[in-house]
Amino acid sequence: MLTLFGQAVFGQETEKSRSGELDLAAPDSLIRPAVEPDTLLPSLPDSVLQISPEELDAAIQEEIGDIATTINYYAEDSIVSDFAQNKVFLYKQAWFEYGNIRLDADYIIIDWENSELFASGLEDSTGVVQGTPVFKEGNSIYEIRKQMRYNFESQKAIISDVVTQQDEGLLRGETVKKTKDGSVYLSNGFYTTCDLVEPHWHISSSKIKSVRGKHIISGPFNLYFNNIPTPLGLPFGVIPDTPEEQTSGIIFPSYGEEQRRGFFLRDFGYYFAFNDYIHTRVTGEIFSKGGYGLKTASVYNKRYRFRGGLNIDYQKFQSPETAEQPLEYDAFWFRWNHNPETRGNSRFSAAANFGTKSYNNNILNPGNFQQTQQSDFSSNISYSKTFSGTPFSMSANLRHSQNQVTDEVNLLLPDVAVNMNRQNPFRNIRFEPLKTLNIAWNFNAQNSINNRITPELGVDPDLQQQFEELGQPTAPDVLPFTFANLPQLLRDADNGFRHTVPISSNFSLFRFFTGTASMNFTEIWYLDRINYYYNPAEERLDRILENGFNRINYYNSSFNLATNIYGFYTFKEGSKIEAIRHHIQPTFGFTSTPDFSDPKYGYYQEVQINSSGRMQRLSRYQGFIYGGAPMGESKALSINIRNQVEAKVRTESDTAEAETKKIPILQTLNVSTSYNFAVDSFNLAPLNFNTRTSLFDKKLSVNLSANFDPYATRTFTNGESKVTRRISEYAWNNGQGLGTIRRASLNINGSLNPSKTEQSPGEVRDELTNEFLNQGGQMNDFVENEINRIANDPSQYIDWSIPWNMNFSYNLSYNKAPSGTSNITQAVNISGDLSLSDKWKINFNSGYDVAAARITQTMIGIARDLHCWQMNVNWVPFGRFTSYNIDIRVKSNILRDLKVSRRRSFFDNF
Repeated sequence: MLTLFGQAVFGQETEKSRSGELDLAAPDSLIRPAVEPDTLLPSLPDSVLQISPEELDAAIQEEIGDIATTINYYAEDSIVSDFAQNKVFLYKQAWFEYGNIRLDADYIIIDWENSELFASGLEDSTGVVQGTPVFKEGNSIYEIRKQMRYNFESQKAIISDVVTQQDEGLLRGETVKKTKDGSVYLSNGFYTTCDLVEPHWHISSSKIKSVRGKHIISGPFNLYFNNIPTPLGLPFGVIPDTPEEQTSGIIFPSYGEEQRRGFFLRDFGYYFAFNDYIHTRVTGEIFSKGGYGLKTASVYNKRYRFRGGLNIDYQKFQSPETAEQPLEYDAFWFRWNHNPETRGNSRFSAAANFGTKSYNNNILNPGNFQQTQQSDFSSNISYSKTFSGTPFSMSANLRHSQNQVTDEVNLLLPDVAVNMNRQNPFRNIRFEPLKTLNIAWNFNAQNSINNRITPELGVDPDLQQQFEELGQPTAPDVLPFTFANLPQLLRDADNGFRHTVPISSNFSLFRFFTGTASMNFTEIWYLDRINYYYNPAEERLDRILENGFNRINYYNSSFNLATNIYGFYTFKEGSKIEAIRHHIQPTFGFTSTPDFSDPKYGYYQEVQINSSGRMQRLSRYQGFIYGGAPMGESKALSINIRNQVEAKVRTESDTAEAETKKIPILQTLNVSTSYNFAVDSFNLAPLNFNTRTSLFDKKLSVNLSANFDPYATRTFTNGESKVTRRISEYAWNNGQGLGTIRRASLNINGSLNPSKTEQSPGEVRDELTNEFLNQGGQMNDFVENEINRIANDPSQYIDWSIPWNMNFSYNLSYNKAPSGTSNITQAVNISGDLSLSDKWKINFNSGYDVAAARITQTMIGIARDLHCWQMNVNWVPFGRFTSYNIDIRVKSNILRDLKVSRRRSFFDNF
C-alpha cells in the first residue's frame, strides 16, 4: 500500500515529466470516515512500499485500461492507494470526475476492480460530520446527507438520505436507488419547492418514483405544513417534470362561492400539447344554482415565423325561479392575437377582442381587477405588403370597436390602403424650392358597419352643431348587434373610396426662416347621395338616398413660415441657478380653400327646413364615411407659438465636484389661433392653449389645456322661450370681458415612493418578459396574460423591497355652451401599497368621482410573504363586483394549482 500526503491529482492522462519523490508517512489518526463501509474499506497491509509517481501512473493505467474516458480525481489532504485490492482512498475536499459525473466528498473510495465509488463525510475530533457527498450527473445534482455507492459503468447508485433538484422542486428520501436512465426510487421520501433545510411544507409518501424528463409519481401522500400533517392528500400523485411544450395532462379546478350563482368548480379540464407548435387548454366550470361555462385557449408558435393565441369563453346562467332578483344571460367573449416575425415584404397580424355586453357586466375576473373596469374594446386584423423596387405599398385592415356602456359597435370590413411614397422629380435641380418638391399618392377604401340608428324622417339640420356647442353628445340610439339584425346592418353599411395627392416643398428664407409650401388634392367616390325635401304635411325635413356613382373633388393650399428664437437669462456667479433658457418657436401659416358649397359644384343642396320658409344649405354627404367637401371659403392666417423654458441648476456635494443639470420649468406651452379673411362673421377662431410640465424630479406631471372664445353672446326671444347664442361681436366691445372659456381640462399625475428605482407597469412588463426569455422560456398567450396581470394589478405584483408606494391622478374637465349651460367633471384616482413589516403589505386601488359624489370601484388587498408560499387577500367592498378572495399558493410555477383558496362574490348592483 502507498500513502501520499499533500495536493495531488491523478488521471488516465497525466503529465510525463515529474521530478523528485514524495515522503511516506502514516495517515492522521484523528480523521476517520463518518460511516464505516462494510465491503469497500479494506484492512491496510503492514508493509508500505515507496514508489515514484511515474510508476504509480503506470500501475493505474494498467489496471484501468478498459475505461472508455478520462478519469480525474483529487484530494486536498491525502491519497492512499492499495494495489492489492485495486482501491484508492481520497481524504478531505476530494473529488472524482468520469464523463458527465462528478463526486465531491471528504471521503471517497475508488474500487477499480468493481468500477464502484463509495463516498461519505468525515467526523472531526468533535464528532461533527464534515464534507458530505455532492453527486452531479449531467444536470442532476444529489446532495447526500450520509453515504452513497455508485457504479460508474452501470451508472446505478444506492444512496442514504439524499436531496435532489427536480425542475423547480426538491426530492428527499431516506433510501434512494438511481438507475442508469436517471430514474430515482425513494423510500420514505417527500417533495417540496421550499429550499430551506426544514421546509415550510412538503408532500410525504412512503414510495416516490421520479422519471427523468417525464414526471414524479407518488403513492398515497399527505400534505404537511411545518412538519404537521394535514388531512389533505390523495391515493396517488403525478407531478410533471417535462418541458412545458411537451406536457399534456389534467388541469385541476379551483373552488369558491358566489352569492347568486352559488358554489362552483372552476377551470377543470385538460391541457393538450399536440406538438411543439400548438397547445390547447379546454376547461369548464359549473355552478350549484344552474350556471355553467366552457373555455378553450390555444397557443401556437413557429420559431422565426409567427406566434399567437386564440381564446373563446362561453358562459350561461339562469337563476332559479325562487330567486328574489333573477339573473339570466348568455355571455360570450373572443380573443385572438397573432404576431409575426419581421421578415420578407409582407406582414400579417391580428389582435381581436370582442364579445357580448352581458359578459362584461356579469362575469367577474378575479385575477385582473383592471379588466373588470374597462368599457371600450377594440380589435384589428391587418395585412401589409411592400412591393420591392417600387415606391408602392398596401395594407388591408379589419377593424372593430365596441363600447359596453352605449352598446355602439363599429366594424370596418375592410379598410384598404394603397400608398405611393413621396417622390422628388426635381431632386437634381439646384433651385431649392424645386429640388425639395415632392409628391405622393394615397388611396383608401372603407366599408363601415355601424349599429347607430340614423332616422330617415325628421332630419334636424342643427343636430351636429348642437352637439359641438354642448361638447357632450348624448348616447346614440343603437340597433342590437345580433345575427337576426345582421341583414339590416349590412344594408345600412357605409362605404367609400378616397384619393389624396399631397404636394409640398421645403426651403430656407432669409437664413433664419424655414418655409413650407403645400397643396392637397382630394377626390372621394360614393355609391349614394342624400336628397333632402321638406314635408309640409308633417312640417319636417326628410331625406332619401339616391343610388349612383358620385365624385367629390376639393383641394386646398397652404404656406407656413417657422423660425426659432432663444432667450437666455443668466444669474450672478455663485447662484444655485446659473441660467434660464427660453426657446420660442413661432409658426405662421396661410391657408386657402374655395367655397365648395357653391351650387356649381353640386355637393350641397339648398332646401327649406321649416314652415316659415327658412332655407339652409346642407351637404349631400352628411354622415358619410369620408364626409363631403368643406363648406365656406377660407383664406385664413394661422399663428402657433410654442414655448419651452428650462433652467440650468448647480448641484453641490461634499464628496464630489459641483455639477450642473437641466431642469424643465415648462416642457411645452403652446398658443394657437387663426383669422379667416374670407368670411363675413366670426373671423377670429377661438384661442387654444395647452401646457405641460413636470415637477419634483419628474415625480409630478401637470397638463393643462383650454379653449378661449373671444366672441360675445346675446339672448334672443323665440316665442315664449329664450335662446342664448354667440354673436359676431367681440366680448370686450359688449362689456363681457375678454371672452369665455368654452373648454378646459387639468390632469395631474404623480408617483411617490422612497425608492428611485420604482418601475412603471410598462417597465415591469418588459423586465418580466426579458427575465422569462433569458431563462429559456417561450412566450405564448398564457405567459403574456400572466405577465400583464402581474404588471397591471397591484395585488399581484409586489416589490417587497420598497416600504411604500403611491400613484395618484386628478382629472378636471370643464365645458360651457354658448347657451350658458356648463358641465364640470372631476375625479381623483389613487393606488399603491404599504409595507406593515418585511413580510406584510397592503395594496389598494380606488378613486372618487367628485361630480357624482361617490367612490369609484375600489379594491383593497393584503399580501403576506410566506417564503415558498404567498398569501393574497383581495376585497372589493362595494359596486358591481363586490367580492372577496383569499388565496394561498405555492410560488412554484409547476405547482400553481396547489393552493388553498376561498372566493365569494356578491353581484348586488346591476
